[in-house]
Amino acid sequence: MNATTRIVAPTHIIEKEGKVVAELYHTRAELFLATLGDESVDLVVTSPPYCMGMEYERSTSADDFLNDHKRVLPEIARVLRPGGSACWQTGHHVRNGVVTPLDALVFIAAQSVSQLVLRNRIIWTFGHGLHSPTRFSGRHETILWFTKGQPYTFNLDDVRVPQKYPGKRHYKGDKKGKLSGNPLGKNPGDVWDIPNVKAKHVEKTEHPCQFPVAVPARLILALTNPGALVVDPYMGSGSTGVAAIANGRRFAGSDITRKYLTIARKRVGNAVQQKALIRADMPPRQPKATDSVSKLSRQWKSLRRKTYGSDV
Repeated sequence: MNATTRIVAPTHIIEKEGKVVAELYHTRAELFLATLGDESVDLVVTSPPYCMGMEYERSTSADDFLNDHKRVLPEIARVLRPGGSACWQTGHHVRNGVVTPLDALVFIAAQSVSQLVLRNRIIWTFGHGLHSPTRFSGRHETILWFTKGQPYTFNLDDVRVPQKYPGKRHYKGDKKGKLSGNPLGKNPGDVWDIPNVKAKHVEKTEHPCQFPVAVPARLILALTNPGALVVDPYMGSGSTGVAAIANGRRFAGSDITRKYLTIARKRVGNAVQQKALIRADMPPRQPKATDSVSKLSRQWKSLRRKTYGSDV
Protein backbone atom coordinates (compact mmCIF):
# COMPACT_ATOMS: atom_id res chain seq x y z
CA MET A 1 0.00 0.00 0.00
CA ASN A 2 1.30 3.49 -0.79
CA ALA A 3 1.00 6.46 1.49
CA THR A 4 -2.05 7.92 -0.26
CA THR A 5 -4.17 4.89 0.61
CA ARG A 6 -3.73 5.60 4.32
CA ILE A 7 -5.68 8.88 4.34
CA VAL A 8 -9.10 7.16 4.38
CA ALA A 9 -11.01 8.45 7.39
CA PRO A 10 -13.88 6.79 9.26
CA THR A 11 -17.33 7.81 8.06
CA HIS A 12 -18.88 7.20 11.47
CA ILE A 13 -17.25 7.26 14.90
CA ILE A 14 -19.30 5.82 17.76
CA GLU A 15 -18.43 6.58 21.36
CA LYS A 16 -19.41 5.24 24.75
CA GLU A 17 -18.73 7.20 27.91
CA GLY A 18 -16.39 9.50 26.00
CA LYS A 19 -14.31 6.69 24.47
CA VAL A 20 -14.34 5.57 20.85
CA VAL A 21 -15.69 2.01 20.67
CA ALA A 22 -16.45 1.72 16.94
CA GLU A 23 -15.27 3.21 13.65
CA LEU A 24 -17.13 2.53 10.40
CA TYR A 25 -15.64 3.22 6.98
CA HIS A 26 -17.32 3.68 3.59
CA THR A 27 -14.57 2.23 1.43
CA ARG A 28 -13.12 -0.94 -0.07
CA ALA A 29 -11.68 -3.59 2.21
CA GLU A 30 -8.07 -3.12 1.09
CA LEU A 31 -8.21 0.67 1.63
CA PHE A 32 -9.76 0.20 5.07
CA LEU A 33 -7.12 -2.35 6.08
CA ALA A 34 -4.40 0.07 5.01
CA THR A 35 -5.57 2.51 7.72
CA LEU A 36 -4.87 -0.05 10.46
CA GLY A 37 -1.51 -0.21 12.18
CA ASP A 38 0.78 -3.21 12.12
CA GLU A 39 -0.16 -5.83 14.73
CA SER A 40 -3.04 -3.69 16.03
CA VAL A 41 -5.97 -6.09 15.63
CA ASP A 42 -6.97 -8.96 17.91
CA LEU A 43 -9.54 -10.65 15.67
CA VAL A 44 -10.90 -10.40 12.14
CA VAL A 45 -14.35 -11.90 11.56
CA THR A 46 -15.84 -11.47 8.12
CA SER A 47 -17.90 -12.91 5.29
CA PRO A 48 -16.60 -11.60 1.95
CA PRO A 49 -18.74 -11.24 -1.20
CA TYR A 50 -19.20 -14.58 -2.97
CA CYS A 51 -18.99 -13.12 -6.52
CA MET A 52 -22.54 -14.24 -7.23
CA GLY A 53 -23.79 -11.08 -8.92
CA MET A 54 -25.16 -9.25 -5.87
CA GLU A 55 -25.56 -5.47 -6.17
CA TYR A 56 -22.47 -4.88 -4.05
CA GLU A 57 -20.25 -7.21 -6.11
CA ARG A 58 -18.17 -6.13 -9.08
CA SER A 59 -17.55 -9.65 -10.37
CA THR A 60 -19.23 -13.03 -10.87
CA SER A 61 -15.95 -14.90 -11.25
CA ALA A 62 -14.52 -17.40 -8.75
CA ASP A 63 -11.08 -16.54 -10.14
CA ASP A 64 -11.60 -12.92 -9.10
CA PHE A 65 -12.60 -14.12 -5.63
CA LEU A 66 -9.31 -16.02 -5.36
CA ASN A 67 -7.22 -13.12 -6.67
CA ASP A 68 -8.92 -10.67 -4.29
CA HIS A 69 -7.96 -12.90 -1.38
CA LYS A 70 -4.39 -13.17 -2.55
CA ARG A 71 -4.25 -9.38 -2.16
CA VAL A 72 -6.23 -9.06 1.07
CA LEU A 73 -4.90 -11.92 3.22
CA PRO A 74 -1.33 -10.56 3.46
CA GLU A 75 -2.85 -7.34 4.82
CA ILE A 76 -4.85 -9.38 7.33
CA ALA A 77 -1.63 -11.01 8.53
CA ARG A 78 0.04 -7.59 8.78
CA VAL A 79 -2.63 -6.03 11.00
CA LEU A 80 -3.13 -9.05 13.28
CA ARG A 81 -1.18 -9.08 16.50
CA PRO A 82 0.91 -12.20 17.20
CA GLY A 83 -1.52 -14.82 18.46
CA GLY A 84 -4.49 -12.99 16.92
CA SER A 85 -7.14 -14.76 14.85
CA ALA A 86 -8.91 -14.38 11.51
CA CYS A 87 -12.22 -16.12 10.84
CA TRP A 88 -13.46 -16.31 7.25
CA GLN A 89 -17.11 -17.32 6.76
CA THR A 90 -17.96 -18.42 3.21
CA GLY A 91 -20.43 -20.50 1.25
CA HIS A 92 -20.39 -21.67 -2.34
CA HIS A 93 -19.95 -19.92 -5.68
CA VAL A 94 -22.49 -21.29 -8.17
CA ARG A 95 -22.21 -20.51 -11.86
CA ASN A 96 -24.17 -22.35 -14.56
CA GLY A 97 -24.90 -25.13 -12.09
CA VAL A 98 -21.22 -25.62 -11.23
CA VAL A 99 -20.40 -25.34 -7.52
CA THR A 100 -17.06 -24.02 -6.20
CA PRO A 101 -16.47 -24.25 -2.43
CA LEU A 102 -15.16 -20.81 -1.57
CA ASP A 103 -13.43 -21.89 1.62
CA ALA A 104 -11.14 -24.00 -0.60
CA LEU A 105 -10.13 -20.85 -2.50
CA VAL A 106 -9.55 -18.96 0.76
CA PHE A 107 -7.34 -21.81 1.97
CA ILE A 108 -5.38 -21.80 -1.29
CA ALA A 109 -4.81 -18.04 -1.03
CA ALA A 110 -3.76 -18.39 2.61
CA GLN A 111 -1.06 -20.91 1.73
CA SER A 112 1.14 -18.07 0.48
CA VAL A 113 0.79 -16.21 3.81
CA SER A 114 3.09 -18.14 6.12
CA GLN A 115 1.95 -16.33 9.29
CA LEU A 116 -1.61 -17.68 8.99
CA VAL A 117 -2.14 -21.14 10.49
CA LEU A 118 -5.46 -22.96 10.05
CA ARG A 119 -6.86 -24.17 13.40
CA ASN A 120 -10.42 -25.20 12.53
CA ARG A 121 -12.81 -25.62 9.65
CA ILE A 122 -16.18 -25.00 11.26
CA ILE A 123 -19.45 -26.05 9.65
CA TRP A 124 -22.31 -23.62 10.23
CA THR A 125 -25.53 -25.50 9.49
CA PHE A 126 -29.06 -24.10 9.31
CA GLY A 127 -32.41 -25.67 8.60
CA HIS A 128 -33.87 -23.27 6.08
CA GLY A 129 -32.81 -21.72 2.77
CA LEU A 130 -33.38 -21.87 -0.96
CA HIS A 131 -34.71 -25.16 -2.31
CA SER A 132 -32.99 -26.72 -5.32
CA PRO A 133 -34.74 -29.08 -7.77
CA THR A 134 -31.49 -30.16 -9.44
CA ARG A 135 -29.15 -30.86 -6.49
CA PHE A 136 -29.31 -31.29 -2.71
CA SER A 137 -30.39 -27.98 -1.17
CA GLY A 138 -27.56 -26.08 0.49
CA ARG A 139 -27.92 -26.04 4.27
CA HIS A 140 -24.43 -25.18 5.48
CA GLU A 141 -21.57 -22.74 5.11
CA THR A 142 -18.06 -22.86 6.54
CA ILE A 143 -15.81 -20.79 8.77
CA LEU A 144 -12.04 -21.07 8.47
CA TRP A 145 -10.29 -20.06 11.70
CA PHE A 146 -6.67 -18.99 11.25
CA THR A 147 -4.27 -17.75 13.90
CA LYS A 148 -1.17 -15.66 13.45
CA GLY A 149 1.22 -18.18 14.93
CA GLN A 150 0.98 -19.38 18.50
CA PRO A 151 0.28 -19.18 21.39
CA TYR A 152 -3.19 -17.81 20.72
CA THR A 153 -6.29 -16.91 22.71
CA PHE A 154 -8.93 -19.63 23.11
CA ASN A 155 -11.47 -19.12 25.90
CA LEU A 156 -13.34 -22.43 25.75
CA ASP A 157 -15.23 -21.87 29.00
CA ASP A 158 -16.87 -18.75 27.51
CA VAL A 159 -18.55 -20.69 24.69
CA ARG A 160 -19.41 -24.04 26.23
CA VAL A 161 -22.90 -25.38 25.44
CA PRO A 162 -25.16 -27.59 27.59
CA GLN A 163 -24.16 -31.23 27.93
CA LYS A 164 -26.36 -33.69 26.06
CA TYR A 165 -26.08 -36.13 28.98
CA PRO A 166 -25.17 -34.03 32.05
CA GLY A 167 -25.84 -36.95 34.37
CA LYS A 168 -23.52 -39.37 32.57
CA ARG A 169 -20.97 -41.10 34.82
CA HIS A 170 -17.78 -43.09 34.29
CA TYR A 171 -18.63 -46.79 34.19
CA LYS A 172 -15.17 -48.22 34.96
CA GLY A 173 -11.72 -47.36 36.23
CA ASP A 174 -10.67 -45.12 39.11
CA LYS A 175 -13.42 -42.62 38.29
CA LYS A 176 -16.23 -45.20 38.16
CA GLY A 177 -19.48 -43.65 39.35
CA LYS A 178 -18.23 -40.06 39.09
CA LEU A 179 -19.75 -37.56 36.68
CA SER A 180 -17.84 -37.70 33.41
CA GLY A 181 -18.72 -34.35 31.83
CA ASN A 182 -17.59 -30.80 32.48
CA PRO A 183 -19.95 -28.99 34.89
CA LEU A 184 -19.67 -25.82 32.77
CA GLY A 185 -20.89 -27.60 29.64
CA LYS A 186 -19.27 -29.18 26.62
CA ASN A 187 -17.09 -27.94 23.79
CA PRO A 188 -19.49 -26.79 21.03
CA GLY A 189 -17.48 -28.74 18.45
CA ASP A 190 -16.91 -27.72 14.85
CA VAL A 191 -20.53 -28.12 13.65
CA TRP A 192 -22.75 -25.23 14.76
CA ASP A 193 -26.52 -25.40 14.32
CA ILE A 194 -27.51 -21.72 14.38
CA PRO A 195 -30.61 -20.44 12.53
CA ASN A 196 -29.81 -18.19 9.59
CA VAL A 197 -31.39 -14.76 9.17
CA LYS A 198 -34.61 -15.19 7.22
CA ALA A 199 -37.72 -13.02 6.90
CA LYS A 200 -39.06 -13.30 10.47
CA HIS A 201 -35.68 -13.40 12.23
CA VAL A 202 -35.51 -10.68 14.89
CA GLU A 203 -32.21 -9.40 13.43
CA LYS A 204 -33.40 -9.16 9.78
CA THR A 205 -32.40 -6.03 7.85
CA GLU A 206 -32.43 -5.05 4.19
CA HIS A 207 -29.12 -6.83 3.56
CA PRO A 208 -29.71 -9.99 1.44
CA CYS A 209 -26.84 -12.08 2.86
CA GLN A 210 -26.85 -11.26 6.55
CA PHE A 211 -25.37 -13.73 9.04
CA PRO A 212 -26.75 -14.00 12.60
CA VAL A 213 -25.02 -12.19 15.46
CA ALA A 214 -24.62 -15.55 17.26
CA VAL A 215 -21.98 -16.68 14.73
CA PRO A 216 -19.46 -13.84 15.26
CA ALA A 217 -20.39 -13.62 18.96
CA ARG A 218 -19.25 -17.18 19.58
CA LEU A 219 -15.96 -16.49 17.78
CA ILE A 220 -15.42 -13.19 19.60
CA LEU A 221 -16.01 -14.72 23.04
CA ALA A 222 -13.72 -17.66 22.34
CA LEU A 223 -10.88 -15.89 20.55
CA THR A 224 -10.57 -12.51 22.31
CA ASN A 225 -10.62 -10.95 25.76
CA PRO A 226 -12.69 -7.93 26.85
CA GLY A 227 -11.49 -4.66 25.32
CA ALA A 228 -10.00 -6.36 22.25
CA LEU A 229 -10.24 -4.81 18.78
CA VAL A 230 -12.44 -6.79 16.37
CA VAL A 231 -12.39 -5.96 12.65
CA ASP A 232 -14.67 -6.76 9.71
CA PRO A 233 -13.46 -5.47 6.31
CA TYR A 234 -16.65 -6.67 4.55
CA MET A 235 -19.03 -5.40 7.21
CA GLY A 236 -22.39 -5.51 5.43
CA SER A 237 -25.17 -4.81 7.92
CA GLY A 238 -22.77 -4.79 10.87
CA SER A 239 -23.49 -8.12 12.61
CA THR A 240 -19.84 -8.53 13.64
CA GLY A 241 -19.86 -5.01 15.08
CA VAL A 242 -23.03 -5.69 17.06
CA ALA A 243 -21.51 -8.90 18.46
CA ALA A 244 -18.27 -7.10 19.37
CA ILE A 245 -19.90 -4.18 21.18
CA ALA A 246 -22.48 -6.37 22.92
CA ASN A 247 -19.64 -8.43 24.36
CA GLY A 248 -17.40 -5.61 25.58
CA ARG A 249 -14.99 -5.37 22.64
CA ARG A 250 -14.12 -2.52 20.28
CA PHE A 251 -14.94 -2.61 16.57
CA ALA A 252 -13.77 -1.26 13.22
CA GLY A 253 -15.29 -2.20 9.88
CA SER A 254 -15.89 -1.13 6.29
CA ASP A 255 -18.34 -1.61 3.46
CA ILE A 256 -18.60 -0.23 -0.06
CA THR A 257 -22.41 0.13 -0.07
CA ARG A 258 -23.63 3.24 1.69
CA LYS A 259 -27.11 1.96 2.55
CA TYR A 260 -25.60 -1.03 4.36
CA LEU A 261 -23.17 1.28 6.14
CA THR A 262 -26.19 3.26 7.36
CA ILE A 263 -27.82 0.07 8.64
CA ALA A 264 -24.58 -0.97 10.35
CA ARG A 265 -24.22 2.44 12.03
CA LYS A 266 -27.74 2.17 13.48
CA ARG A 267 -27.28 -1.42 14.67
CA VAL A 268 -23.87 -0.81 16.24
CA GLY A 269 -25.18 2.37 17.85
CA ASN A 270 -28.08 0.40 19.28
CA ALA A 271 -25.60 -2.17 20.63
CA VAL A 272 -23.73 0.62 22.45
CA GLN A 273 -27.05 1.63 24.04
CA GLN A 274 -27.86 -2.04 24.77
CA LYS A 275 -30.88 -1.81 22.48
CA ALA A 276 -29.73 -4.04 19.62
CA LEU A 277 -32.09 -6.79 18.50
CA ILE A 278 -30.16 -10.04 18.98
CA ARG A 279 -31.43 -13.60 18.86
CA ALA A 280 -29.95 -15.59 21.74
CA ASP A 281 -27.43 -18.28 20.83
CA MET A 282 -29.71 -21.24 21.42
CA PRO A 283 -30.69 -24.33 19.41
CA PRO A 284 -33.43 -23.92 16.79
CA ARG A 285 -36.95 -24.50 18.08
CA GLN A 286 -38.31 -27.92 17.23
CA PRO A 287 -42.07 -27.85 16.42
CA LYS A 288 -44.32 -30.15 18.43
CA ALA A 289 -46.28 -32.89 16.70
CA THR A 290 -49.48 -31.07 17.70
CA ASP A 291 -48.46 -27.80 16.01
CA SER A 292 -50.40 -27.03 12.82
CA VAL A 293 -47.17 -26.68 10.83
CA SER A 294 -46.27 -30.26 11.77
CA LYS A 295 -49.43 -31.78 10.30
CA LEU A 296 -49.72 -33.02 6.74
CA SER A 297 -52.59 -31.37 4.84
CA ARG A 298 -55.28 -33.44 3.09
CA GLN A 299 -54.08 -32.31 -0.32
CA TRP A 300 -50.51 -33.37 0.41
CA LYS A 301 -51.66 -36.70 1.86
CA SER A 302 -53.58 -37.39 -1.33
CA LEU A 303 -50.64 -36.43 -3.54
CA ARG A 304 -48.22 -38.59 -1.53
CA ARG A 305 -50.56 -41.59 -1.81
CA LYS A 306 -50.70 -41.17 -5.57
CA THR A 307 -46.93 -40.79 -5.83
CA TYR A 308 -45.63 -43.21 -3.20
CA GLY A 309 -48.62 -45.40 -2.38
CA SER A 310 -48.56 -44.07 1.19
CA ASP A 311 -48.79 -40.74 2.97
CA VAL A 312 -46.03 -41.65 5.43
